[in-house]
Amino acid sequence: MKIYTKKGDKGKTSLIGGVKVSKSNLRIHAYGTIDELNSFLGVVRDAYHDKHATDILYRIQNLLFTIGSHLASDPEKSLMKLPEISEADVKLLEDEIDSMNEKLPPLMHFILPGGHIASSYCHVARCVCRRAERLIVELSENESVESVIIKYINRLSDYLFVLSREILAANNAEEIKWIPGK
Repeated sequence: MKIYTKKGDKGKTSLIGGVKVSKSNLRIHAYGTIDELNSFLGVVRDAYHDKHATDILYRIQNLLFTIGSHLASDPEKSLMKLPEISEADVKLLEDEIDSMNEKLPPLMHFILPGGHIASSYCHVARCVCRRAERLIVELSENESVESVIIKYINRLSDYLFVLSREILAANNAEEIKWIPGK
């Protein structure tokens, strides 16, 4: 199988369902940003060697592929049956956040990214996640997007923030407090 098809050489691509759109289409930006987020989560998995966290990150990466496929589909034309995204997926993130928070000291200040490479990558992934969320919300204002996708991406950014804190704690690294004016 060839990797290149030359079909996109004129700046167009096809959604699932066959509709051709510009590569600058908001839908393309949305699922492209999900792909970027997925790549950063791969970096986090490679940098943090906690089995439970890397298993959860693997599940998240698989679901992000599913989300990308939903965003890459023309809701009006696609007949393809895609894997589901459910409230249980959101609940998993909430349960993980709660479990990590139980072990962490209360958050009493804003923190700056840094302190450990895996934690820093979590913050990068969190920022990409927030960008994806903004794009998906904008897309949803004009086209059909399942509400659970927005909810999941919103919760995922929270998960990544708490995971960044867990990584610091697990590596005996100090949170870098934001001190205005310094």
